[in-house]
Amino acid sequence: MHATFFRKRAKPPGMDTDLQPTSAFSISDVERDTGLAKETLRVWERRYAFPQPQRDAFGERSYPAEQVQKLRMVKRLLDLGFRPGKIMQHSTVQLQQLASAGITPPPAPAPQLEHYLSLCRGQQMTELGDALRQALAVLGLKSFTIDVIAPLTGLVGEAWACGELAVYEEHLYSETLQTVMRHAIFSLPQASSPSMRTPRIVLSTLPQERHGLGLLMAEALCAAAGAHCMSLGVETPLTDIVAAARAQRADIVALSFSSASKQRQTRDSLQQLHANLPPSMELWAGGRSPVLYKQPPSFLHVLDLRQVDESIADWRRRHQALALQTH
Repeated sequence: MHATFFRKRAKPPGMDTDLQPTSAFSISDVERDTGLAKETLRVWERRYAFPQPQRDAFGERSYPAEQVQKLRMVKRLLDLGFRPGKIMQHSTVQLQQLASAGITPPPAPAPQLEHYLSLCRGQQMTELGDALRQALAVLGLKSFTIDVIAPLTGLVGEAWACGELAVYEEHLYSETLQTVMRHAIFSLPQASSPSMRTPRIVLSTLPQERHGLGLLMAEALCAAAGAHCMSLGVETPLTDIVAAARAQRADIVALSFSSASKQRQTRDSLQQLHANLPPSMELWAGGRSPVLYKQPPSFLHVLDLRQVDESIADWRRRHQALALQTH
């Protein structure tokens, strides 16, 4: 490698190398000031869109004083037991109120979930897979998904956001989970009652939405409720979602969103998708996108994982009543 790649950037003439504006802090300054590791700051920037550093004349991260103040409060609440995903979107004032009010943080995860997380940290994926399969056999797919996989995936995401898990360790967890869940879904018995209408559901995520575990959990719960599921995987172009839904004569198109989804893009995509699907085809969505909870489109059925079973039962009741009216 050429030697110049290792040289430190020279300061422009006249610039003091020891002084910087007090209103801006380098990432090293923030690390020393708050006790938050540089990698953690970078991960939060990607995952939570905070902090949002500017760039100095050399392209290095430069943090405004108000962001550093908020990061101090975030670190204080983390030390009290709060998790970053629960507090990162709060304002500095709200964080100060939480800290001063002495509000009890959310309860610690169940010991069994901590055990699974420790297996992730130790990269013991074979043992993790065996432990998850045992829990699945005891609980059944529905309870396993809601009570184990959903909270465990949240813990893994939080551990990654805090820098406790490397990216590849989170990927290993995802691969292990997909192996366990896919086998469970394929092993489900097919609905055998001819009198019970089975909804046909196409599942996917929109372009730019790379997170697929929420989609997998939704598929598992839909399948456990007796629906016929066809998953297209993640980041499917809108035209392909429409084509697949029409070709499969789907009754429902179900989408999963993460908190990283962009609000305007999500709204536009949902409107476009709705406009191109047949009027009788329903559009369902779940996840953490603010679009789903801040004035969602009237045509969109928003639900969380615990509501999947009842939503499918309600779909059956409505279509059974419609069938009776037409006879």
